[in-house]
Amino acid sequence: MSDASTPRPTPSSRPLLVLPTYNEASSLPAVLARLFSLASPLQVLVVDDASPDGTAGVVRAHPEFDRRLFLLERNGKLGLGSAYRCGFGWALAHDHTAVLEMDADLSHDPDDVPRLLAALDAGADLAIGSRYMEGISVVHWPLRRLLLSLGAGYYVRAFTGLPLTDPTSGFKAIRRDALVRLMAVPAGAEGYGFQIELHFNAHRAGLRLQEVPIVFTERRDGQSKLSTAITLEAIGLVPRLGCRRLFRRGR
Repeated sequence: MSDASTPRPTPSSRPLLVLPTYNEASSLPAVLARLFSLASPLQVLVVDDASPDGTAGVVRAHPEFDRRLFLLERNGKLGLGSAYRCGFGWALAHDHTAVLEMDADLSHDPDDVPRLLAALDAGADLAIGSRYMEGISVVHWPLRRLLLSLGAGYYVRAFTGLPLTDPTSGFKAIRRDALVRLMAVPAGAEGYGFQIELHFNAHRAGLRLQEVPIVFTERRDGQSKLSTAITLEAIGLVPRLGCRRLFRRGR
């Protein structure tokens, strides 16, 4: 048992990055190469939803497999939210000091990972990569997609009161003790609404949210997972969160 003089581990001392995947075999090798080139003790957990393109096989064939790279295989396409919840539970069970979310298609820059972890070390509970903190930092998006993203941000802030320039961001780092608190809060969104719900629950719990400016680049390979069903789920979720905010209900 450590005594009171033993320093607490910093969030960046043993972080885990969770990568949900579905048909990411073409992009994953480059993502992993970039992540493992970082000067950090980062470990990576791929949560794969039975990708038919062999994504899980790419993970198992990697030289860091079962050392710094790990795999959770699921038996179907079960959704982004449940993939992250599985990854979060794995992180807590394996004593990681922080967990990160990142897309597996290089739309998020792996070089920003240390900056998110540094924000945790400086005192944030959640460090959230923002595409809009310093103007618009998005590359290769068509105007329609950009306007949809900006409109979604305004819509979310209007109902939820979230003090974020990018409340739908999926690139973030979470301190372990904050993650324990968030995992105790019921959450049901499975698509990109999961990110909104996570931020909302964190804000309501009084956790310290800090945005970090990033540059977002449109994916280089594969197809976007944004479907009509996912969009409708998020649209319907936001007013329900607004009601929770208005009436201060715990659920």
